[in-house]
Amino acid sequence: MRRFYLDELGDIVDDSLGLGILKLIIESENKAPEMAKTLIDKAKEELIDTGSQKKVVEFIETIIIYKFPNLSRKEIEAMLNLDLIRETRVYKEAQEEGELNTKLKILPKLVQRGMSIQEIAELLELDVEIIRGYL
Repeated sequence: MRRFYLDELGDIVDDSLGLGILKLIIESENKAPEMAKTLIDKAKEELIDTGSQKKVVEFIETIIIYKFPNLSRKEIEAMLNLDLIRETRVYKEAQEEGELNTKLKILPKLVQRGMSIQEIAELLELDVEIIRGYL
């Protein structure tokens, strides 16, 4: 086993998205916003899966929120240009995919409660065929 200190990693952090995110935790408030933007760009380039991209961006945003507790969420989004990211097709698709997965997870419980497929479709605003395919 070998011990690493984040403040001693130097250029290695620049090459690794994961180590860069860890280093962001200890980065000074002066450098953190620019580093966060760089990491967000790196995540968009390196991660193919839109769901993973979304999770990484949200994690970076969370780190920045903890670093700047006096700023509002809107101010942090503006600082990191997240409003631009959230308008992209990739981000919206990931969000829709997450919403669909959430809806599909509760299907068995709704069926157990005796709801018909038609009632479930109306309640969750899903196509009947999607529900039948999942059940």
